[in-house]
Amino acid sequence: MAKGINKAIILGRLGSDPEVRHTPSGSTVANFSVATSRSWKNKDGENVDETEWHRIVAWGRLAEICKEYLRKGSQIYLEGRIQTRDWEDQNGQKRYTTEIVMNEMQMLGTAGGGGGMGGGMGSSSQGTSIAPPVDPGPSNADDVPF
Repeated sequence: MAKGINKAIILGRLGSDPEVRHTPSGSTVANFSVATSRSWKNKDGENVDETEWHRIVAWGRLAEICKEYLRKGSQIYLEGRIQTRDWEDQNGQKRYTTEIVMNEMQMLGTAGGGGGMGGGMGSSSQGTSIAPPVDPGPSNADDVPF
């Protein structure tokens, strides 16, 4: 029996180009933020918009794909696990950050938000093969992966 489930699913837009670096052991890691938004009407009937920012981390080949294809404004669907890390800053204060460690990604639309879905790519932590994006042409909103 499973001990628990830790899965995050995000559909949003990149807030900046991915920052890619290499660890001392040679692993590639990409960091970027993704914004998700929701809208509702408050008790006065006014529209309210709320944006949440998520820190995203990608490793290995998926990090390289992010560097090559993702840009600020790119719309993506991603899956991963939520992770909280801690460290000590220069002043000896304990700091924390919560991030999503991405293990699958689907590129959607175009940067800045044009029409239909763009090509897709996926990866899993098991190293599933990854192909460059292919533009399948126009599609409708029923093609969104959820």
